[in-house]
Amino acid sequence: MPETCAWWRNAVVYEVYVRSFADGDGDGVGDLPGITARLDHIADVGADAVWLTPFYRSPMADAGYDVADHRDVDPLFGTLADFDSLLARAHDLGLRVIIDLVPNHTSVRHRWFQEALAARPGSAARARYVFRDGRDGGALPPTDWRSVFGGPAWQRVPDGQWYLHLFAPEQPDLDWSHPEVTAEFHDILRFWLDRGVDGFRFDVAHGMAKDLAEPLRDLGPDQVHHSIVGEGWEGRHPFWDRDDVHTLLRGFREVVDTYTPPRATVAESWAALDRRALYTRPGELHQAFNFDFLKAAWNPAALRATIDRSLALPRATGAAPTWVLSNHDVVRHASRLLLPPGTSPDAWLLSAGTAPSLGPDAVRRRARTAALLLLALPGAVFLYQGEELGLPEVAELPDGVLRDPVRHRSGGARKGRDGCRVPLPWNCEGPSYGFGAGAPWLPQPAAFAALSAEAQRGDPDSTLNLYRRATRLRRAVPADSELEWNEQSDSRVLDFGVGPLRCVVNVSADEVPVQPGSRPLLSSAPLPAAAQVLPPDTAVWYANASG
Repeated sequence: MPETCAWWRNAVVYEVYVRSFADGDGDGVGDLPGITARLDHIADVGADAVWLTPFYRSPMADAGYDVADHRDVDPLFGTLADFDSLLARAHDLGLRVIIDLVPNHTSVRHRWFQEALAARPGSAARARYVFRDGRDGGALPPTDWRSVFGGPAWQRVPDGQWYLHLFAPEQPDLDWSHPEVTAEFHDILRFWLDRGVDGFRFDVAHGMAKDLAEPLRDLGPDQVHHSIVGEGWEGRHPFWDRDDVHTLLRGFREVVDTYTPPRATVAESWAALDRRALYTRPGELHQAFNFDFLKAAWNPAALRATIDRSLALPRATGAAPTWVLSNHDVVRHASRLLLPPGTSPDAWLLSAGTAPSLGPDAVRRRARTAALLLLALPGAVFLYQGEELGLPEVAELPDGVLRDPVRHRSGGARKGRDGCRVPLPWNCEGPSYGFGAGAPWLPQPAAFAALSAEAQRGDPDSTLNLYRRATRLRRAVPADSELEWNEQSDSRVLDFGVGPLRCVVNVSADEVPVQPGSRPLLSSAPLPAAAQVLPPDTAVWYANASG
């Protein structure tokens, strides 16, 4: 594999949600051998790297984000030897491998937490976590803090103390002011770097540092722990996006920088965009996910404003911008971007996708338009498995099959994230459309047959082949190219050039006049013979005359 410095700055990174990508042993759950057997698909899509969600030993209370042993593979997913085989095959295909690290919390099954439960209050074993006495004689939690998943963020143990869990009770938060915690995670980084991984995605990077000085501060009734958090606190929130988290990130970077060739680091930070740029200052992480673009309204003014801010803020720290539309935590963008303005994705999921119903043709068209916008932007692009197939959200999953702890912890107020985690369809037929030999861990809709990789591979007009052509054209764009807006265009379109490419996106419901200037290279939908008109909900790439 070529040793290209700063390869991540303009990479296409493909996220693999391990349990839903491919099942190699027929137990209904995706695994590492299944991924290895399908890596050629990711390479063929045109990705430069693959990001793996957690595959570590875990009781799976939160689909592997509750880690019991950070240095081993859960038997559900395979073995360390299977990981090594995956890594070797990926490198043979020219793919780099980024793995998830979960530093904010562990599983309750982690040996440290088991030691803490067996120890007395005030012991050294409990100091690695956030244990506190309760209020009102111990009967009430130490604070009013709420969990991201719903309910109180504190769980009581038999001796009367409480421990902090910003997510599920099975995910106790670590106390990052403890030197053993820092030393342990630096050693975990070295363990995987020594095996040859090419980078890390740091889960909940904005939540590790906490203000635990007594008395702990209550937050009151209006707490925001879902989506963009910490806004307005300017680094002084008790646990979200605190200024002191950056010391921890610099420690991660120092470890990673001792390895050659250069390895990538990316933050999952739900801090507000202006604060998120701080995570990519020199000496901190290389990148941070751009969730503002993911959440932007589908209209030209909102999209342009978000793109401009998303370009300017990383530039101030010397980082490259990142772009993402879907991941394992949000409603797939093929469906989400078609929801009417003001529609809550959570409310839409609770309606089983019926309020409103989304037509499959409209979903396909919007997904393809969004794909060409996404892949035309300069910087790094993160794809989520299945978006290259145009997969919609599976909103109609019945309650009886849901696995996400969000459903239970929210008291039914949120359906959870299972609809974007339904196993991929590889073939047109079979009990799981080629995902594995048997039934998958979440049921797939019948519509997945026509959306399978097999069904799309030979169709030149398929969404899969649209992604393949787009990523290949994108390779002609030099790294760190600047985006230039065409100010002469109709206000209903986004019209910009990046290096040799010009992208025009009609975000409106009307035909819009355009001046193409050259033959179209790629379009999300058929174009009329009169090339001066762009149909609604359509994107087209041209050769950029000024590129």
